[in-house]
Amino acid sequence: MYLALYRKWRPKLFSDVISQEHITRTLQNQVREGKVAHAYLFTGSRGTGKTTCSKILAKAVNCLHPVDGNPCLCCPVCKGIEEGSILDVTEMDAASNNGVGDIRLLRDEANFAPTVCNYRVYIIDEVHMLSQSAFNALLKIMEEPPAHVLFILATTEPHKVPATIISRCQRFDFRRIRPEDSAARLMQIAGEEGVNLTEDAAALIARLSDGGMRDALSLLDQCMAAESDVTPQVVADTAGIAGREQMFALADAVLDGDTATALNLIAELYDRAKEITRICEELTSHFRDLLICRAVRDPSGMVICLPDELSRLQAQADRTSSERILAVLDDLQACSAAFGKVSDQRVELEMTIIRLCSGAGAVTTAPQASNAAESATVAALQARIGELERLIASIGRTGVSAPAAPPVSQAAPPPEEKQTVSPPETVPAEPQPPVRETAKPAVSEPVKEPETEPLPQWEELLREMENREPALFSLMDGSTAVRSGKTVIISSPNPMLRGMLLTNNIGARLADLVEQKLGSRHKLRIAKKAQPKAAESRPTAFADILSRAAGEGVEIRLQNHDRDSGDSSGI
Repeated sequence: MYLALYRKWRPKLFSDVISQEHITRTLQNQVREGKVAHAYLFTGSRGTGKTTCSKILAKAVNCLHPVDGNPCLCCPVCKGIEEGSILDVTEMDAASNNGVGDIRLLRDEANFAPTVCNYRVYIIDEVHMLSQSAFNALLKIMEEPPAHVLFILATTEPHKVPATIISRCQRFDFRRIRPEDSAARLMQIAGEEGVNLTEDAAALIARLSDGGMRDALSLLDQCMAAESDVTPQVVADTAGIAGREQMFALADAVLDGDTATALNLIAELYDRAKEITRICEELTSHFRDLLICRAVRDPSGMVICLPDELSRLQAQADRTSSERILAVLDDLQACSAAFGKVSDQRVELEMTIIRLCSGAGAVTTAPQASNAAESATVAALQARIGELERLIASIGRTGVSAPAAPPVSQAAPPPEEKQTVSPPETVPAEPQPPVRETAKPAVSEPVKEPETEPLPQWEELLREMENREPALFSLMDGSTAVRSGKTVIISSPNPMLRGMLLTNNIGARLADLVEQKLGSRHKLRIAKKAQPKAAESRPTAFADILSRAAGEGVEIRLQNHDRDSGDSSGI
């Protein structure tokens, strides 16, 4: 009967275990010096050697002729444990024997002395699956175990093991198998099996196994059954993954905003029987590698790939920004999480690809990518809203720097307009009395000043607005107001105020605040400033009076002047 590679090539000595030197060295020293503990806890991901080291340790402590802490593999005890004929070594799967009755039976049996070996060894795999009552029963015998009992607990989820159990064990954390160690082991086994395995194919198998040697050997076993010459293409076809070339092309299409190319690649991979979930996982892994290349100066120790692929990843990462890659990863992980909730996974992935391609546009350089890193997430939207508020506030502050220039020019146009209206009357006269007579009606307008009154509540309103409505305050900062009957006339250095009050109900919100402060509803009007003319301005006492009045927000009407350019306008 054919024996699977992971069973046939399971290490039998501590020295055969790869990537776990920190553990095998300690266990080997303990066996050699006779300082074996009564309980061990082996933790780590699948396929890293937990059960293998448990069996080697069980043979080493009972071996009749140990060799430097390793079992000899030749004595009857080593052979009996390997064949499973010696009952003093018991291996129990806690996933299927997790009841309190199973542990009670183990506890009662542990009180008896071993029949052949020096120790009764109990290997409990997936110990985190035991029930709470089973843990309580196990704890009792682990507190005061017989001298001939050795417990070896193995688990992939140590956080589920009670702290009272962990505290009574020597804990060893198994690392993931290093890719280079896994690839070298695969090349050795393929040579022993007479299979032609290329180095690139071995590296790809090591990368796909994700640090688990058992998964790597199982994939190699499957590839050997498909082809006698195992190449990267054979591995990709056997594992059902997209090749690296397709991933590079798909990532280029996403970064360039090429929706058609990206969808065609998805369709091509789908037609070749590639799973949609696997495509999403590989694309996520590819962008993770790009992020590492952007964040780390030397990513070779963190990115598992061939040397020529690392240079391509670095070049692709240099085309975009970390923010853009993070946004893509967010969308891909959201897509992966949604696969279990949708009826058609292909549609979900295609929707995500379309959003990635069209949501941020083409990305060819890092500065462009920084501006285009927009994702439909709450954090991205909040950042954009905050940027808009800061922009509006900065515009309002810059408008305060030139407050009183336009009103001075308002007093200059009337003399020019009068001269152009009736030149025969004004040119012959030397003292130009008509000009002064025509200017008097313009000055006589402030007679209506009693109709307006200062609004001292405006400053208090602005202070309250700064706390309650910061966005609105950024528009109104630096403004003044007067009241004329049921109308509030607002003067502001912000040139955007009029347009902003006409949008998004901002004017209605301001009117509500004024009503709360004054106790009644008022109509809001904005004082419109006249544009400066090209005519020469004459600074006179009248012009100074007009400038001060305009600065206080007094409504000014000029004789023979267009009402729309000098009058206040309402909203």
